[in-house]
Amino acid sequence: MIKNEQERQRIGEDIAAIRAEQGITQQELADRTGLLRNHVCRIEKGRLSVGFDHLAAIAEALGKKVAFIDK
Repeated sequence: MIKNEQERQRIGEDIAAIRAEQGITQQELADRTGLLRNHVCRIEKGRLSVGFDHLAAIAEALGKKVAFIDK
């Protein structure tokens, strides 16, 4: 797996975990962001690359901010 794929997977897993902690369904997150539910699913599984605008919308919908942190 190349580095970009690993990062996409990590970000997707983080989004899924935060969403689950907050008790928000994929459909609710989709409604809050204007994305389709299947796009949210693909993002969480690391199968869909998203631009900053969509990532920022997801973060805002979850009450978070986008931060660039090297783990």
